[in-house]
Parts: sequence; C-alpha cells; structure tokens
Amino acid sequence: MQIPIYQIDAFANEVFRGNPAAVCPLDRWLDDAHLQAIAAENNLAETAYFVLEGDAYRLRWFTPQQEIDLCGHATLASAYVVFRYLKPETKSVTFNSQSGPLYVTREGDLLCMDFPARAPVACSVSETLAAGLGKPPREVLFSRDYLAIYDSEDEVRALQPNFEALRTLDRLGVIVTAPGRTADFVSRFFAPGAGVPEDPVTGSAHCTLTPYWARRLDKTRMRAFQVSARGGELFCELHGNRVLISGRCVRYMEGTIYM
Repeated sequence: MQIPIYQIDAFANEVFRGNPAAVCPLDRWLDDAHLQAIAAENNLAETAYFVLEGDAYRLRWFTPQQEIDLCGHATLASAYVVFRYLKPETKSVTFNSQSGPLYVTREGDLLCMDFPARAPVACSVSETLAAGLGKPPREVLFSRDYLAIYDSEDEVRALQPNFEALRTLDRLGVIVTAPGRTADFVSRFFAPGAGVPEDPVTGSAHCTLTPYWARRLDKTRMRAFQVSARGGELFCELHGNRVLISGRCVRYMEGTIYM
C-alpha cells in the first residue's frame, strides 16, 4: 500500500516556522492501529487523515500517542492540501469531525477556519498546575484545556514548565496567555500527556482564547501570536458561538508512505 503524505508548516510565512503537520489523504480508512502507528512514526504534534464523503471530507487527527477531538493547525494544513493538490479550483472546503462541521475558506494567501467557540469558565488553581507551570498564574479557567492567565508577555515567554507534573493533569493541555506587546495577546500551549510537551502553534487553543480575550478587550477582531520557539501568527474573530481563525501555510515536504 502507498499513501501520499505532505508536511505543511501551518500559521507560517516561511518554512521552519509555525507548526508542522503531516497530512495524509486516504481513499478509505485504515484501522486505528495503523493510523496511530503512522502518527507515532511521523512524531509531529499531529498527523491528519481525511477521506472524501459526498461533498465534504471526514477528518481525524492523531498525536504520536492518541487521537484528539479538534486540531487547528492540522486542519489548516489539510485545507492547504485540498486547495493546492486536490481541488485547486475550489475556494472552500468542509471537514466533518468529532467536533462537528469545520469550514475553511481561501482568501488570497490566508486560509480562514470556522470553528466552534469554547468559552472558558473559572476554576481554582491546583497545586499541581501551579507547580507544573513553575510560576503561579493570576487566574485559571478551563474548557477542554486549562487556561492560565499571566500579566505580561515576558512572563509567558519565561515559563519553564515541569512536564512531568503537567502530564498528570485531568485536561488535554494547558494554555498560558497574557496581553501582547505588539499583538492583542500571546500564548503558549503544553500537552505532555498527549505526547506534545509544547505545541508550536495551536489553532484549537484559540477556540478558547478568542472568546476570553474578546470579552476582556471588548473587541471581536484580534491579532494573536504564539510565542513558542518556532512562533506563529493568527488572526482571530469571534462570531457568536463560532470563531474564525486565519493563517498562512507553507509546503515543506511531500512524499509517499509504503506499507
């Protein structure tokens, strides 16, 4: 069996920036064990697979250790593959997923994702979370992930997490965020329990970050930057119970998996 594979740097203007995702278009689904084995072999934050179903695609995402319910950068990368290789004449694509239908439109070199909003609610700061982050946050909220609030971009950049401590938390990951110096807000994302100690740029985290910062800044359109080592720029907009998350993609590699 031969499977096409593309490695795309998402939320990036050039290679070696943003978040790399592997994308594998399939004619039919493989069994889950093989999907997970390929993701582990790729050893990227996510490997995305999709299969055409009618006018849309069924999309799934795997970290090196498990399947997850929503991934932004690998959705952006999957849309890039559809627009560049599979349906270059189309301007929009629909992906059906565990998190419902996801829509991506092409607007010049920007790809705009329409995702569900995941507004966070307040919770207490556990000792494990505070110890895992190294510096206690000013406030903690949660949705799918914990959302830890800091006062400055410098604090977010300086964090040196204890990944073994964060691995034991009861959420998929931890988003840390603060006001940005040049962007509206900055963030980082840690998910060691899913095999991703630090994710370079996390689209799904902005399903939570966007409604939080929209309420705090009293604005619906924002520019965000994820301040990981690779870094990535995102344009976010709150639309009721949906968020629009836009970014660019760059092709890094294409090839074939032999099984």
